[in-house]
Amino acid sequence: MPKVDDQRTEFERILEWLDRDDPAWSEFLELGGPLWPPYRSEYELARIRNESRWFATHHPFAVSALENRASYVVGSGHTYTVRPKPNADISDETLEAIEREITEFLELNLWQHRQIENQIRLDRDGEVFLRFFEVDGRLVVRYIEPEQVSTPPGDKSLFGIITDERDAERVLGYWVRYDPERMDWQRIDADEVQHRKANVDGTMPRGLPTLFAVRANLRRVWKLLRNMTTVASIQAAVAIVRQHGAAPAGSVQQYVSRMAPVPQNQEQSQQSQTYERFPPGAIIDVAPGVEVKFPAEGINVGNYVAAIQAELRAIAARLAMPEYMLSGDASNANYSSTLVAEGPAVKMFERLQSQMIWWDCQILMGALEVAERAGRLPEGISKQIVIDAEAPTVMTRDRLKEAQADQILYTLGIVSPQTLAARYGFDYNQERELLNAAD
Repeated sequence: MPKVDDQRTEFERILEWLDRDDPAWSEFLELGGPLWPPYRSEYELARIRNESRWFATHHPFAVSALENRASYVVGSGHTYTVRPKPNADISDETLEAIEREITEFLELNLWQHRQIENQIRLDRDGEVFLRFFEVDGRLVVRYIEPEQVSTPPGDKSLFGIITDERDAERVLGYWVRYDPERMDWQRIDADEVQHRKANVDGTMPRGLPTLFAVRANLRRVWKLLRNMTTVASIQAAVAIVRQHGAAPAGSVQQYVSRMAPVPQNQEQSQQSQTYERFPPGAIIDVAPGVEVKFPAEGINVGNYVAAIQAELRAIAARLAMPEYMLSGDASNANYSSTLVAEGPAVKMFERLQSQMIWWDCQILMGALEVAERAGRLPEGISKQIVIDAEAPTVMTRDRLKEAQADQILYTLGIVSPQTLAARYGFDYNQERELLNAAD
């Protein structure tokens, strides 16, 4: 016979998990353990990751936060241009060939979509594993799931990351188990994988989800919303309470039985019982002398909105985002004043953009090296060029002032027309061809 606990639905287990208090702080104090790192085993890391994944798929405010971060960091995608390093003599034809290789790589790997997924995975899981394959002379990028990276029994590596014994930041390889049912691990060299980590020190082997610090706030918001809407539903469901005055209790019971739904039989006792449910607009009959009280009647559920907003501000503070990006309520925020050049949200998004650009350019360089080995580019050409990336502008834009500033920089010879075209999302060569055709 199954235990009673085993008969709970998955939803009931989730509600129990949401209702529990966060024990992490008290456990650390009782055990006398370190507060960093927050995970001490692969099991603890998996629990942290799974909790964040639940938020990322079920919690509306968490989903909003992750989606908005990806929207501002990636937007419609980054644009890339190539320029020679100082003192490098590269022909225009070679530069065009390099740009064609980059364009083909972006198209082959659906890079704009992958950028969005990279950012969401990084925030949700705290890390992203990208593995590289050479297929028909092209670089192909695929994901390794974080749970697939683990340490084989008896191995001295930590969390599946093989590092130099004297240098924790020098990664030599990764242990990957693709089939959880089989006890076989594959060692993958470090140059075949790019491991992006977030929210941890450089010496930490694995990343930490962005939502980890606000998981208790997210639980409280969920409970507040659930309880607030439940109370409102109760208040709205009952339309009338009929009190029958001095009528005999028996006649009231007969009336209630006649008005109640069809009797239902219990399988175990086979005794007929009547049930009166309270759907929206319910009418309730009470026997004489019965005092009717509605505890929820005096509750103004609107008062709890302020508590929810306070929790959302705490979450927004952790993410360095305006509250309206989580709640969708812009009544207490001004878009133009929030996303100004020196605003914390703009600085945070620009930092995330620069971080993504650095990681992405490393991969693009790898794609050019594959093209060199395939003979489509001159050998060693990737060492002589610089890839510049331009991300969408985060701050509120004044197009006229930006154009005037760009014109001054171009007149002074500080920026090239290619860079300016990329800044505004244009393909310089394509625009030149269209202009020449129009002439």
